[in-house]
Amino acid sequence: MIRRRIVVVGGGAAGLMAAGQAAEAGADILLLEKMKGPGRKLCITGKGRCNITNVADPGDFIVHFSSTGTFLRQAFSRFCTTELTDFFKERGLELVTERGGRVFPASSRAQDVVTVFMHWLKQCGVKITLSSRVERLMISRGSVSGVVSRRRKIACDAVILATGGAAYPATGSTGDGYRLAKEAGHHTVPVRPALVPLETSGSAAEKMAGLTLRNISVRMLVDNRKRKEVFGEMLFMKFGVGGPAILTLSGDAVDAMRGGHKIILSIDLKPALDEKKLAGRLQRDFASRGREQYSSFLRGLLPREMISVCTEMTGVAPSRQVRQITAQERRCLRTWLKDFRLEVTGHRPFAEAIITAGGIDTREINPRTMESRLTKGLFFAGELLNVHADTGGYNLQAAFSTGWLAGRCAARST
Repeated sequence: MIRRRIVVVGGGAAGLMAAGQAAEAGADILLLEKMKGPGRKLCITGKGRCNITNVADPGDFIVHFSSTGTFLRQAFSRFCTTELTDFFKERGLELVTERGGRVFPASSRAQDVVTVFMHWLKQCGVKITLSSRVERLMISRGSVSGVVSRRRKIACDAVILATGGAAYPATGSTGDGYRLAKEAGHHTVPVRPALVPLETSGSAAEKMAGLTLRNISVRMLVDNRKRKEVFGEMLFMKFGVGGPAILTLSGDAVDAMRGGHKIILSIDLKPALDEKKLAGRLQRDFASRGREQYSSFLRGLLPREMISVCTEMTGVAPSRQVRQITAQERRCLRTWLKDFRLEVTGHRPFAEAIITAGGIDTREINPRTMESRLTKGLFFAGELLNVHADTGGYNLQAAFSTGWLAGRCAARST
């Protein structure tokens, strides 16, 4: 039996999985990676710990994705959290599940994930060529027949494009896949940064740079109408805000800004207390701590880094005694604690984005196989697709799942 020859373009999460699965299915595999080593982006995900997946029920995965997430139902039904965790455990990688269902290597080393893949691919007989950028696809009569790399023509029966998106370009994700897909007649939904820190107006964020807030609620207002609300953790930076809660909101914020809308982040610093309970607490505290200065009083309510911002935004001098503060000023403080607002003025570039929104139009790809509907023998996997999700391991699971499906189906395609 003649073995199918498949070229996998890209050595990230999707490409590594696709190459190994296709090899296990009996194909002869050549993986081309343009960087000097594979898995560059894998090594920096999850702050270098690699959040490989989430233990959420497969049916719930779709909820965490953009509107095109339903495209992934077939891939998730074949290979999802259980299959992925079993894959790693069978190859000796111990895993741990942390807050929010996030799954990491027990070693907290992303490099261990790449090492598992490299050992596996070697066992499967996958050939890997590094520093090999694919310049173009070879297409004849509606079918892919090979690729051109280093001005060398490489004939094959199928090509799997897994080049990544445009986020973290230093790892090799510079949008090559979009250009190659266009050669095959595919259309691209405009790409933009997602899971990206946001820039805010004024000096408040800069004054609190480095401060992390936990267990807070952040509402995103678009033209003063609530669009989305997230509970969790956020981080203040010199230019604005980041952290899990902000990253979750960032995709919608970027799209709204592209449409010319005004974006406000409304932060509830005391989500466990409703307005009535918070008013009662403040009244009791003001009564019992009347001789204290306002700045000292606030230390019982806020992190130290927030006090100057609070006094400035509520208009109460930090040196005033608490007993001198009026009922109206007390109401102002209560409102600020429940509705601390920052105006979003922009977002950080692709170099600081975790993933890419937009990409190859999924309507042009068969979700049961990941094969192009336009060019026979051309398959897609990973971030290159117009599918993206919240932070928490969902995006990597999508890369692994689409890579698994593309690899298996490319090896068996006729």
